Amino acid sequence: MNTGKVDVLLGLQWGDEGKGKVVDVLTPRYDVVARFQGGPNAGHTLEFEGQKYVLRSIPSGIFQGGKVNIIGNGVVLAPDLFMGEAKDLEKSGHPLKERLHISKKAHLIMPTHRILDRAYEAAKGKDKVGTTGKGIGPTYTDKVSRNGLRVGDILCDFENKYAAHKERHMKMLAALGWTDFEGLEDTEKLWMDGIDYMKEFKFVDSEIEVNHLLRENKHILCEGAQGTMLDVDFGSYPFVTSSNTICAGACTGLGIGPNKVGNVYGIMKAYCTRVGSGPFPTELFDETGKTIRDLGHEYGAVTGRERRCGWIDLVQLRYSVMVNGVTELIMMKSDVLDSFDTIKACVAYELPDGPKTKDFPYEIDNVKPIYKEFPGWKKDMTKCKSQDEFPQAFRDYVAFLEDYLETRIGIISVGPDREQTIVL
Repeated sequence: MNTGKVDVLLGLQWGDEGKGKVVDVLTPRYDVVARFQGGPNAGHTLEFEGQKYVLRSIPSGIFQGGKVNIIGNGVVLAPDLFMGEAKDLEKSGHPLKERLHISKKAHLIMPTHRILDRAYEAAKGKDKVGTTGKGIGPTYTDKVSRNGLRVGDILCDFENKYAAHKERHMKMLAALGWTDFEGLEDTEKLWMDGIDYMKEFKFVDSEIEVNHLLRENKHILCEGAQGTMLDVDFGSYPFVTSSNTICAGACTGLGIGPNKVGNVYGIMKAYCTRVGSGPFPTELFDETGKTIRDLGHEYGAVTGRERRCGWIDLVQLRYSVMVNGVTELIMMKSDVLDSFDTIKACVAYELPDGPKTKDFPYEIDNVKPIYKEFPGWKKDMTKCKSQDEFPQAFRDYVAFLEDYLETRIGIISVGPDREQTIVL
């Protein structure tokens, strides 16, 4: 932790690495937790004290008393979904309105954005990206094309602004030949209720607030959504999200200079998963893949979709470490591999034309993973309280990962609960 700097925490694979839990574990060290990109397509699952919570738009530091939580300008926000999520949390006794600030420059996901999302996916046919259908992509498209509706717009002449944006979307849908508007009226009503509810929260210029807090020597943790391989610039394009999920996204999504970034915590699983379409070099289609899915409960927190499962991909991870400037690794779900006789790690790719590489290539559709095998540790690690209790085979696996990735692993998770987190 560096005074006067923010620390960044983000996923290094295709999302679903377990960021929510880690943020919750780390937040006692920080005064502020800020979300810098993504929308309600992200689902951070936290489990503690026998309760399970799924956060979509609200920062994971919300469960810690006395913390400021900021939804930054890089986030896209759906008022109706935000209201549902916030009210559920309030029921559990967490005073959100005191703890949560929302950037005026965050963009709003309109009901018609969701319809556009469905229309665009339908138009792609077999080339579907596999979006969550929450309107994220069309909202970011409006943002980039300078046609967006923002949180700050709520404060002045909002109804007219909304009507103009809706009219433009309807013309776009007509051009696509889209005719299915079932439920739009009800959705709009709930969405407007969400707008009224949002007015009860503090709207801020998050870039001003974050930089003021830095000058006051507050400790700030910036929380990313999804994972590095879903970054619109550096991920497995076009099967990516519409925002920058990498460390640089914290600068643009909160308004902080690159010289203000301190530690970068990169989260990875002991294996690898992916949701939706797109290439996945280490994907397993056999019983091993199914076993990992079942043991790891690999189903989407937001969509419930089965996650595709495979062995850890160190070529991909080394690339993620590089583009993010990762200073410390955090490995999740190590316990999922407890029962395997053999563990594999991809250490290189064989390219379609024959050569081998350790560098992440432009296309990964047809690469063949080259594996190194490790003996399984065959021990239930969910009860481990310290690294001293780790079996030797697991220690050897960790040491190899650190050596290959040239980065220290500082935290290892051995179960879903907050307590099952071992700081090395």
